[in-house]
Amino acid sequence: MDTVFNAETFVPFLEQLSRFYYPKKIYMLLDNGSYHKKEEVWDFVRGERGRLSLNFFPPYSPELNAIERIWHHVRMHATHNRYFETLDELKTSLQKTFTSIQAWPTQIQGYLNPFI
Repeated sequence: MDTVFNAETFVPFLEQLSRFYYPKKIYMLLDNGSYHKKEEVWDFVRGERGRLSLNFFPPYSPELNAIERIWHHVRMHATHNRYFETLDELKTSLQKTFTSIQAWPTQIQGYLNPFI
């Protein structure tokens, strides 16, 4: 599993997405990660001949990005004011929080209501 997010990992993700949803058009809303705007990404998008549309949030707009609200919830429940001696302890805490969200999605429903 890749642990680095960059253009070299984003393009294969787009390729998989494109194959999975072929021949439908795909609209993606993205943050302004620099790798989203690299030339190799745009080369791939151009090669899709209009089937893939990359759209970007304004530079800082957490109120428009539902995932920011979910990350806030996760930080408060999994990582806020805690010290993790090892990476495994951090992963375990995050996994417990995500498992809790999966089991009881109503705990995050209020964060998503403005987007529904």
